[in-house]
Amino acid sequence: MTPAMADPFGVLLDIDGVLYVGNEPIEGAREALVELRRQSAAVRLMTNTTSRSRREVLEHLVEIGFEVALEEVLTPAAMAVRHCRERGYRSVELLVSERLLEDLAPLQRSGSARKADAVILGDLGSAFNAEVLNGAFRLLMDGAELVALQHNRYWRRADGLALDVGAYAAALEYATGREAVVVGKPAQAFFLSAMADMGLERGVMVGDDAEADVGGAMAAGLPGVLVRTGKYREDPVMARVTPTAIVDSIKDVPSLLARILPA
Repeated sequence: MTPAMADPFGVLLDIDGVLYVGNEPIEGAREALVELRRQSAAVRLMTNTTSRSRREVLEHLVEIGFEVALEEVLTPAAMAVRHCRERGYRSVELLVSERLLEDLAPLQRSGSARKADAVILGDLGSAFNAEVLNGAFRLLMDGAELVALQHNRYWRRADGLALDVGAYAAALEYATGREAVVVGKPAQAFFLSAMADMGLERGVMVGDDAEADVGGAMAAGLPGVLVRTGKYREDPVMARVTPTAIVDSIKDVPSLLARILPA
């Protein structure tokens, strides 16, 4: 047993931008994941991706050489289902990609329902347009709750930076004058749920987003490590979030843990 395991901790990892970008693993990421498993009691991969199902996220990781189990992959979709069930919502409008519907199947809205209890907003990609946003706006003005699967401002695709769900959620929040319920990062509940899933009280979050990954984790009481890969940028957000540590990439994280998570 390693010294760290005498007082066990878990490792939470963002996926896109930390383990890979597009179809290319980040240099040293596969080896780093193996080492982080050795050092920790458990690992969970937390993604705000809402363009793919949980199953597809896993399949992509396996295809590019990562050894991951389905139970280790956590997405906002399960949190959205839990949120709506807890509130007894019967009619939910799903504004998400077709590929995500399998994770949200329990919430599919009846075509005969005239109103919605909630609008769940995920990544619609090129389908985001004025007509879609106006349709969501009308449902919200009729009393539906806006549930954002995540609140990222932007993300890095293979061809460069692109607007993410948070930008469209912000437009609806501004128009309706009501804040969305966010179930993905940076919501504290997402991080706390991940820790509960591992059965651990100590942990660390590693991500490429200073606000959603690092800021969200630190607000939930966890150390937050920012990597200079993926969508990392020196921008005004950095002035509002002071990470526990900043490293060049995930390959630098294993050697860092002994300093920020003393046994």
